[in-house]
Amino acid sequence: MSNRPAPIYAAASAAWLLVSCAVGPNFEQPKTANSTVYDSSEASAQAPPAIVRSPQAAANDAARAPPANLKLDIGADVPAQWWQLFKSEDLDHIVRLAINDNPTLGSARATLAEAREAVTVARAGYLPHLAATAGVQRSGAGAASSSTGAGVQRSGVGAVSSTDYSLGLSASYSFNAFGGATRRLVEQQQALADTQRYELAAAYLTLTGGVVTQALTIASARLQIATTLELLADDQKNLDLTIRMFDVGAAARTDVLTAESQLATDEASLPTLRQQLSVARHALAVLVGHGPAEWSAPDFELGQFTLPAAVPVSLPSTLLRQRPDILAAEQQLHAASAGIGIAVANEYPSITLSGDLTRDALTAANLFHDFERLWSVGGALTQPIFEGGALRAQSRAARDAFAAQADAYREVVLTAFGQVADSLRALEHDEDRVAAFRHALRIAGDSLALQRISYAAGKTTVLQLIDAERTYSQVMLGMASAQVQQFEDAANLLVAVGGGWWNTSIAPAG
Repeated sequence: MSNRPAPIYAAASAAWLLVSCAVGPNFEQPKTANSTVYDSSEASAQAPPAIVRSPQAAANDAARAPPANLKLDIGADVPAQWWQLFKSEDLDHIVRLAINDNPTLGSARATLAEAREAVTVARAGYLPHLAATAGVQRSGAGAASSSTGAGVQRSGVGAVSSTDYSLGLSASYSFNAFGGATRRLVEQQQALADTQRYELAAAYLTLTGGVVTQALTIASARLQIATTLELLADDQKNLDLTIRMFDVGAAARTDVLTAESQLATDEASLPTLRQQLSVARHALAVLVGHGPAEWSAPDFELGQFTLPAAVPVSLPSTLLRQRPDILAAEQQLHAASAGIGIAVANEYPSITLSGDLTRDALTAANLFHDFERLWSVGGALTQPIFEGGALRAQSRAARDAFAAQADAYREVVLTAFGQVADSLRALEHDEDRVAAFRHALRIAGDSLALQRISYAAGKTTVLQLIDAERTYSQVMLGMASAQVQQFEDAANLLVAVGGGWWNTSIAPAG
């Protein structure tokens, strides 16, 4: 008796070792970048921080008031509510509304929950399956009969029938002992669930970035409309001046027509700007989760936004652990790696143990005291022998899928690094662009003032005045565009480095 447990323990240990092993490659996290810069040129993220100018509410105000400086805080952590760096209460309110009501974000949350349930389903493969069975069956036999002459004579015993009731339990357990397919399946489903987690984070990042972009577009369109209206007022002044000059014989009729043409040309630009404003309002309403007829966006002004004192910029090695698209691609690579193990495991034998315990009785009441007990236990070993090359082809296809996903992961990383580098460069160039427009606006304003004085004195033609007016209008609109571009590039950089989603509860770890 004392020697009997030893073989039992040995068999149990061997079975456990067979179950715990898993075929196929073990996934290794891709190597992270060792570089500390995003741009190999002279001005990189490691160089002294770029100086970016903060735009004012109106272009002509910006021409007179020097903006504040902004620096890049290399290696700093991005706050969870990164849009609050722009210090706009209206923007913060709208972003929070979008996070709560946006349907895309809601769909991503539900998809993540579904993927996590799939992990639970896969883990059930580690456990035996137990089922209760119950049944009732009625059977019988008819009486024999014979015929003589013209009549029919029945003979034999009468019809016999019976009812059989059964109640029992059945259990089964699949080892997948030689391949560990269950373990790889769980690993794959967990990686896919993690992919959905990072997809949710990416949706959050896209949503918040989209809301900020549309808010800035509204402010930009309203600023351009206001600037165009000012230009139209100047055009009307030029026209009135030209008409007075024509009335006293100091100007030709062609001068009046030229001034009218300039006024009409500038008026034609208004519908396009108003359409841009409408599109931005409608897009923001959709992001918030409402129809354009149900919800109206605030009248954002560029003066409501302030560039932060410093924009946090993650290091390249940190970026790989922050960008949700990179992390999602990594988990897809992990799932592809587990897929190799699943395909290889299908080539190995599988062991299934099963057992049944059943009670049979002629009446339902007798199932619990006067019954017949039936039981069975058994096991089965299944080894694929010939599948026409399908199993080996599946293994090769799984390895090819892994190779394809590895290249896809690398492409996502390169794209992410390119986006951050572009945003860093954009902030640097925005400073030069705004400074150039500010200088050009000052010159164009002085030139226009002199042309008006000269034209009133009869020393220049109306064409020269109109040309000065056109130059000034182009510089004004360009200045407004440059100001908005600064904010957009700052927002793009914050989104490109991950938007601080890891500091939120938007995509909790499973």
